[in-house]
Amino acid sequence: MSGTSDRVVIGMDPHKRSATIEVMAGDEAVVGGGRFDTGRAGYAAMRKYATRWPNRVWAIEGCQGIGRHIANRLLADGEQVVDLPPKLSARARVFATGQGRKTDATDAHSIALVGTRMAGLRPVVNDEQLALLRILADRRRSLGEDHTRMVSQLHQLLLELIPGGAKKNLSAAQAKALPATVRPRDAVGKARRRVAAELISDLERIYQRSKQADKELKELVASTGTTLMDLHGIGPSGAARLLIEVGDITRFPNRAHFASWNGTAPIDASSGDQIRHRLSRAGNRQINRVLHIMATVQLRNPTEGRAYFDGKKASGKTSMEAMRALKRRLSDIVFRHMIDNAAATAATGPGGHRGTTTDSSMTSSHPHASSSEKSLPGPAATQHRTPLPTAS
Repeated sequence: MSGTSDRVVIGMDPHKRSATIEVMAGDEAVVGGGRFDTGRAGYAAMRKYATRWPNRVWAIEGCQGIGRHIANRLLADGEQVVDLPPKLSARARVFATGQGRKTDATDAHSIALVGTRMAGLRPVVNDEQLALLRILADRRRSLGEDHTRMVSQLHQLLLELIPGGAKKNLSAAQAKALPATVRPRDAVGKARRRVAAELISDLERIYQRSKQADKELKELVASTGTTLMDLHGIGPSGAARLLIEVGDITRFPNRAHFASWNGTAPIDASSGDQIRHRLSRAGNRQINRVLHIMATVQLRNPTEGRAYFDGKKASGKTSMEAMRALKRRLSDIVFRHMIDNAAATAATGPGGHRGTTTDSSMTSSHPHASSSEKSLPGPAATQHRTPLPTAS
């Protein structure tokens, strides 16, 4: 293959400290490969080896996860990189080997095979703004997880210190005052009181850091020109997560593909005369979580989302079925906003804004009540901030 102009795909199975590659020609002939460490020397050796094939593209599994560190290095060095979802390589591995047994070499072969056969794999781009969003969003999520864990520990300690424990929702001032109300005499009780006081101090610091992280995230999300935070139930963290995970929204041909990708499209589980759909457990769970939070927030307030949910319940749907229908509808709305934002950015350049009007489709943050929740429904035609008719 060396010295020719034929395009090759370099499939890579990445790890933290090593990368296994396989070089595949257009006719699926294996023309090279090897295992390299990801340190400076190993990375340099891998790139030098790859220069044997001037017309090359790197197909890396999991560029949004474990493969991101090496994909970014290749991008910085001017290489062309495409992202290969792990599910695709897993299916190719079964078809190629007859079983799902994993080794680094078989993984690299499967990745190269998919990269050679499939057109339309998402190119990885060096987007500094998205990289910054990811860092801040991951940090904010980590702070939230720390807060939840510490609050749980604090309530457990307070239950053992104070008869009946503390109320569920404590302000920082109330929590800080609680240890002073008890005077344990034994060593165990004193240790509980001291640890509770330490947890309260840690929670105060986390609260301040979370507040600052929210401010930074909100400013950065706003600078992208997105209108996602205008939707009821999506805050800075949710908007950031959507921008990070979705990337280029135009890679989805339509809203049905987007719903299938995020796991909100119900799966047909009909049998005989019984027509029903069940929950999809596939899809991007982080985006599914954002949509679930969005739906939950709307259900807690007198919104069109609440009316839509109640209408589905009144028509005989269970609470779970009504929630799935609501999330499916909200997926359509998010998709439309992101498509509109992408069109605005294309028209005005990065950071540009384009306002929506009451005549534009899907400008409301709430679902229309008159359409069904079938697996691949059409969009709900909504009007901005106007009441909706009773759900069918």
